[in-house]
Amino acid sequence: MASKIVTSVVRIVFLVIFFLFLFYPDKLHIRFDYPDYPRSDNWFVRLAKLAFWFLLIIEILRIFYYGVVKAKAKGILANLVTITIPLIVTLIFLEIIFMYVPQSHEGVLSKASQIWWEKYWKPVNSLGYHDKEVEGNKTEKTTILVIGDSFAAGHGLEDVKDRFSNMLEEKFGHDKTQVYNLGVSGADTRDEAKRLQEFPVKPDVIVLQYFPNDIEKVAREKGVELSGAEPYADISGLSASIVRRFYLPNFIYWQLPHTGFSTFEKFVQTAYTDTTVLNAHLRDMSQMIAYRDSTKAKMYAVFVPFLFQLDKSAVYTKPVEDYLRKNGVTVVTLTDGIARIPEKERVVGKNDGHSSAPINKLIADRLYDVMKNR
Repeated sequence: MASKIVTSVVRIVFLVIFFLFLFYPDKLHIRFDYPDYPRSDNWFVRLAKLAFWFLLIIEILRIFYYGVVKAKAKGILANLVTITIPLIVTLIFLEIIFMYVPQSHEGVLSKASQIWWEKYWKPVNSLGYHDKEVEGNKTEKTTILVIGDSFAAGHGLEDVKDRFSNMLEEKFGHDKTQVYNLGVSGADTRDEAKRLQEFPVKPDVIVLQYFPNDIEKVAREKGVELSGAEPYADISGLSASIVRRFYLPNFIYWQLPHTGFSTFEKFVQTAYTDTTVLNAHLRDMSQMIAYRDSTKAKMYAVFVPFLFQLDKSAVYTKPVEDYLRKNGVTVVTLTDGIARIPEKERVVGKNDGHSSAPINKLIADRLYDVMKNR
């Protein structure tokens, strides 16, 4: 029996090396590189982790069997081991389960959100957009380009059919209209203008999805600081390492409140009332207007507010709305419609404040009603 325990211990030593390779690759100066890294959690890497945990369980139970059960060990140590081993195995099984539990999250901060991204962020076309492949200009069809950030891209929606751009194409008819979605998570107005200019298909219609944080990057450039804790800043040492690297503790961590919306709200308010920041932001917006003029496309702008701060959002973004209207852009507002939707139904999930399917339907309906008569 002693020899069997020794062989298990030897195998566990080799598993420790496997463990470091899988869970602490940075300590070994190793980097896993795969499509959409680090936003997506690779299925094959998780499969390797699954194999590690099962091998570890086998060796733990083997040592327990030969060292305690078959040896008929008694005493405090044997009793302690008898209690501890089932707890360890249970935790390992829970860790395995949460390796396959997806949950969308703003900023793809959690491990569950990386699983979500790998599972649901499809399709992705050859240009990198979360959309169908580009077919090119077809004269018999009206081409609509939807530009925006993660709200346009459909972050948090498990099916692109629930996204407003897809609903809009459905409403107008696939035989008459082609709608391309150029939404990218984290994009600001400057990025969006550049992507419009580089897109290979020229539009008949441009739809700009605008969110109050679109001013964030230019505000930072102009020295407006966003205070507040970074992710995982409230933990340190061993606990931080465990939470960052393992699925079960990471999932538990992100079910607890860690955000400071009031801090971000103050940042946005400062940005829109600072004329230096606002003027720079409007200059970026003018590039989009210039592109519209060069293509002779019609342009619409849909303003998605902070979904739980409707009135304040309208106040913040009013200068941008006024600028767009002044330049011939049809502005579509949503505040009254969103107010009729219960708060819990406005967002895609507990940890993700992006627009839910009902909000996307509202956007599609409003856009269609405005556009069909034009």
